[in-house]
Amino acid sequence: MRRFASFREFYPFYLSEHAHPVSRRLHFVGSCGVLVLLGVTAWQRDPWWLLGALACGYGFAWVGHFAFEKNRPATFRHPVYSFLGDWVMFKDILVGRIRL
Repeated sequence: MRRFASFREFYPFYLSEHAHPVSRRLHFVGSCGVLVLLGVTAWQRDPWWLLGALACGYGFAWVGHFAFEKNRPATFRHPVYSFLGDWVMFKDILVGRIRL
């Protein structure tokens, strides 16, 4: 397992694991779904919606990895950096740094 000294060092690796445009799109859609479901959780005041948010986020991402990237999600090896990477990539897509 490769070690990273910082998130700054990890993020280029993370992006290389998300090179396929369909995979990036699936991650983006999953992250949008997570945000919506977090809103539903707050609106309904029902924490069960958090399970839906987890399933949505990871479900879309893992389809991207297994069906399009043909790699193992970084979540299994680097869970914290991977979680941060998802949201930094989401932001980078929103601001146009990464093509969707």
